Amino acid sequence: MPLPPFAADLTGFDLLLSVARLGSVGRAAAEHRISQPAASARLRELERRVGLTLLHRTPRGSTLTGTGALVADWARSAVDAADALAAGLAALRATHESRLTVAASQTVAEYLLPAWLVALRAAHPGLAVTLQAANSADVAASVLAGQVELGFVEGPDLPAGLHAEVVATDRLTVVVAPAHPWARRCRAVTAAELAEAPMVSREAGSGTRRAFDQALGGLVAAAPMVELSSTTAIKHAVAAGSGPAVLSSLAVTAELTAGTLVAVPAAVPLQRRLQAVWRAADQLIGPARDLYAIARRA
Repeated sequence: MPLPPFAADLTGFDLLLSVARLGSVGRAAAEHRISQPAASARLRELERRVGLTLLHRTPRGSTLTGTGALVADWARSAVDAADALAAGLAALRATHESRLTVAASQTVAEYLLPAWLVALRAAHPGLAVTLQAANSADVAASVLAGQVELGFVEGPDLPAGLHAEVVATDRLTVVVAPAHPWARRCRAVTAAELAEAPMVSREAGSGTRRAFDQALGGLVAAAPMVELSSTTAIKHAVAAGSGPAVLSSLAVTAELTAGTLVAVPAAVPLQRRLQAVWRAADQLIGPARDLYAIARRA
């Protein structure tokens, strides 16, 4: 049932208990680190709220009335319970703020999160972080199930029940082996050409694959030449001559510089948003909130 108004704030009762134990309003005020006039005002407000006279005031000081002593005795268990609740909540916060579980899509986990986590560790030196790398669909499912507090995804579509905020942008790049015919063309490949070409592709549910399918503008992509769940495996397969692939520009910088892969210009929009996600019914707190803020700043 709803608490009565006078029970909504126990500070007055706690002060009354201190007067009963210490024998004066002045000593009680000192223990609570407030001035004596402030303590007197709080006790008068308590009397007003409960509708009873709790203190007998004289020029030589204040003492509890018989009614005040009885109220103080009743209030002791409530104040002790509030202290126990506060201690329990503080312990839970300390435990919560010492661990963080994050889920992230492969691109974010491999190329962005390491730097973000270094910055987070500087703010929380004792924090233990567990990172789950998965495709965007699995990240979203883990967040919805409450298995992780915060997720980072690449996919353009999210299930209901998630709150999403853009933290970065990324560009997909069509890559081929140096010997592939597309490596020597000057004209950008069209959406139709991309749709018709069997690709070395990520698995269904991958944010990269979903972003590529969306970029085709309604065209249905050919069945993949091969599906691989690792970006590294895809890069090796393409470099070996398996076929073209569409990968994050973050993932292919070293290979493009080394010449083991060649970027192919594409006449389709391949820009995408990287998003932080959490359950819509929740609020980010503690390290999860700080990690989100670091990602936004980066």
